[in-house]
Amino acid sequence: MGQNKAPEKDYQTIMSITRTEIEHVARLARLTLNDDEQELFATQMSAILNYAESLNELDTDGILPTAHAVPVENAFRPDVAHASIGIDKALHNAPDRVETFFKVPPVIE
Repeated sequence: MGQNKAPEKDYQTIMSITRTEIEHVARLARLTLNDDEQELFATQMSAILNYAESLNELDTDGILPTAHAVPVENAFRPDVAHASIGIDKALHNAPDRVETFFKVPPVIE
Protein backbone atom coordinates (compact mmCIF):
# COMPACT_ATOMS: atom_id res chain seq x y z
CA MET A 1 0.00 0.00 0.00
CA GLY A 2 1.48 3.31 -1.01
CA GLN A 3 0.83 6.48 0.92
CA ASN A 4 0.11 9.72 -0.84
CA LYS A 5 2.71 12.27 0.18
CA ALA A 6 2.52 15.95 -0.55
CA PRO A 7 5.27 17.01 -2.92
CA GLU A 8 8.18 18.68 -1.20
CA LYS A 9 8.36 22.41 -1.78
CA ASP A 10 11.53 24.16 -2.82
CA TYR A 11 11.80 26.70 0.00
CA GLN A 12 14.89 28.28 -1.55
CA THR A 13 13.10 29.94 -4.46
CA ILE A 14 10.40 32.08 -2.88
CA MET A 15 12.38 34.51 -0.69
CA SER A 16 16.00 35.39 -1.24
CA ILE A 17 18.49 36.82 1.25
CA THR A 18 21.02 39.10 -0.37
CA ARG A 19 24.74 38.94 0.13
CA THR A 20 24.60 42.44 1.63
CA GLU A 21 22.16 41.18 4.29
CA ILE A 22 24.46 38.24 5.06
CA GLU A 23 27.42 40.61 5.43
CA HIS A 24 25.36 42.83 7.73
CA VAL A 25 24.30 39.93 9.96
CA ALA A 26 27.86 38.59 10.01
CA ARG A 27 29.17 42.01 11.04
CA LEU A 28 26.57 42.22 13.85
CA ALA A 29 27.66 38.76 15.04
CA ARG A 30 31.34 39.70 14.70
CA LEU A 31 31.91 36.91 12.17
CA THR A 32 34.32 36.91 9.27
CA LEU A 33 32.89 34.93 6.36
CA ASN A 34 34.62 34.09 3.10
CA ASP A 35 32.74 34.20 -0.22
CA ASP A 36 31.81 30.51 -0.12
CA GLU A 37 30.43 30.81 3.42
CA GLN A 38 28.44 33.91 2.50
CA GLU A 39 26.84 32.07 -0.42
CA LEU A 40 26.15 28.99 1.72
CA PHE A 41 24.57 31.01 4.53
CA ALA A 42 22.51 33.10 2.10
CA THR A 43 21.05 29.90 0.67
CA GLN A 44 20.44 28.36 4.09
CA MET A 45 18.89 31.50 5.59
CA SER A 46 16.63 31.92 2.56
CA ALA A 47 15.45 28.33 2.97
CA ILE A 48 14.75 28.86 6.68
CA LEU A 49 12.79 32.07 6.09
CA ASN A 50 10.82 30.52 3.25
CA TYR A 51 9.90 27.54 5.41
CA ALA A 52 8.74 29.88 8.17
CA GLU A 53 6.74 31.86 5.61
CA SER A 54 5.06 28.64 4.44
CA LEU A 55 3.54 28.31 7.92
CA ASN A 56 1.32 31.28 7.05
CA GLU A 57 -0.56 28.93 4.72
CA LEU A 58 -1.92 26.98 7.70
CA ASP A 59 -5.54 27.58 8.69
CA THR A 60 -5.35 28.79 12.29
CA ASP A 61 -8.93 30.08 12.57
CA GLY A 62 -10.35 29.11 15.94
CA ILE A 63 -6.98 28.20 17.42
CA LEU A 64 -6.02 30.22 20.48
CA PRO A 65 -2.49 31.62 20.65
CA THR A 66 -0.28 29.79 23.14
CA ALA A 67 3.10 30.42 24.70
CA HIS A 68 3.75 26.73 25.45
CA ALA A 69 2.66 23.49 23.87
CA VAL A 70 1.55 22.15 27.25
CA PRO A 71 0.07 23.94 30.27
CA VAL A 72 2.80 25.36 32.50
CA GLU A 73 2.35 26.09 36.17
CA ASN A 74 4.46 28.55 38.13
CA ALA A 75 6.92 26.48 40.16
CA PHE A 76 8.04 29.36 42.37
CA ARG A 77 7.07 29.87 45.99
CA PRO A 78 4.61 32.62 46.85
CA ASP A 79 6.16 36.06 47.21
CA VAL A 80 5.87 36.71 50.93
CA ALA A 81 7.60 39.59 52.72
CA HIS A 82 10.04 38.59 55.46
CA ALA A 83 12.15 40.58 57.89
CA SER A 84 15.55 41.52 56.45
CA ILE A 85 18.78 40.17 57.95
CA GLY A 86 19.79 43.63 59.14
CA ILE A 87 22.69 45.91 58.27
CA ASP A 88 25.19 44.51 60.81
CA LYS A 89 24.64 40.92 59.69
CA ALA A 90 24.75 41.87 55.98
CA LEU A 91 28.04 43.76 56.40
CA HIS A 92 29.58 41.34 58.89
CA ASN A 93 32.00 39.75 56.36
CA ALA A 94 32.54 42.87 54.24
CA PRO A 95 36.25 43.59 53.73
CA ASP A 96 35.59 47.29 54.26
CA ARG A 97 32.59 49.43 55.07
CA VAL A 98 31.60 53.04 55.62
CA GLU A 99 28.73 53.46 58.08
CA THR A 100 25.97 51.25 56.63
CA PHE A 101 27.50 50.69 53.16
CA PHE A 102 30.03 48.40 51.50
CA LYS A 103 33.18 50.34 50.65
CA VAL A 104 34.53 49.46 47.23
CA PRO A 105 37.40 50.86 45.14
CA PRO A 106 36.38 53.63 42.72
CA VAL A 107 35.53 52.41 39.23
CA ILE A 108 35.21 55.81 37.53
CA GLU A 109 38.10 58.24 37.44
